[in-house]
Amino acid sequence: MIANTLIRRVPKVSAFAGVTRTKVTNASALWKGQLMTGTGSMSVGSGAFTDAEFSFPSRFENDGKTNPEELIGASQAGCYSMFLSALISDKGLTPESVSTTAQVTLGDGPAITKIVIDNVTKCDGLTEEEFQQLAADAKAGCPISKALAGVPEITLSAKLEN
Repeated sequence: MIANTLIRRVPKVSAFAGVTRTKVTNASALWKGQLMTGTGSMSVGSGAFTDAEFSFPSRFENDGKTNPEELIGASQAGCYSMFLSALISDKGLTPESVSTTAQVTLGDGPAITKIVIDNVTKCDGLTEEEFQQLAADAKAGCPISKALAGVPEITLSAKLEN
């Protein structure tokens, strides 16, 4: 079966020219016990964080531990910020800052049902129209956005501050 998907083509990003295109990264998780009462930990291969605790309450309630959806949000925000910076850099400009948050909704299923991306970029030299096009291109071109293409709703609010 071939999935029918719409892929928005974004311009090649010259900031990535000459950069290795293939990188394999690793992450791991360990779960102990039953779903409702068990606990788990997640680590990333780089060692940036190890044994980050998660649990049923951290996913569906609030107990101060992390959860997979929070990490997806961080991945989305980080990837989007970098991709938007690259697109702005391709215009010969240097953004002062690209600040992005991503709010991930875990709904019925359970399934990720919505991601809200909120961005504020400080950069001189762009018109609002140019910036909004770059912001949309970053949403479409960011590798994490592409990986999350199955999420029913991903919205973007992007604000340019000069």
